[in-house]
Amino acid sequence: MTSAANFSWLKKVRWDENGLVPVIAQEAGSNDVLMFAWMNRDALARTVELGEAVYWSRSRKKLWHKGEESGHIQKVLEIRLDCDEDVILLKIEQAGAIACHTGRHSCFYQKFEGDARSGDWQVVEPVLQDPETIYTNPKKGTP
Repeated sequence: MTSAANFSWLKKVRWDENGLVPVIAQEAGSNDVLMFAWMNRDALARTVELGEAVYWSRSRKKLWHKGEESGHIQKVLEIRLDCDEDVILLKIEQAGAIACHTGRHSCFYQKFEGDARSGDWQVVEPVLQDPETIYTNPKKGTP
């Protein structure tokens, strides 16, 4: 892989003080927002090269090819940069219909219901596959 520092198009992205940019993965067709993650220059360059989502895992401090353990890869159809040039949107096809390490379609499976005083977060999306069957160690699948 060529060093990401050599790609002039990466200079347009407004990276944060840690060299990261937030990324939203949106499913093409349904337009469901499946997950939020981070990329550094190498992750974005690798995503472009592979045509599959590669993120930066802040907890593991390394590149994370989505689906490397679970098989739930994200085929990237389109990459967009927002108007402030500080957020990336990936339009993706999600393999296996599961984007979340909890075995759900989307990481956004909790919905706030009620009012400010007595409301709470409710789980509104089903588990499609038990994480124990996806990962050897379920915590390992956590970005």
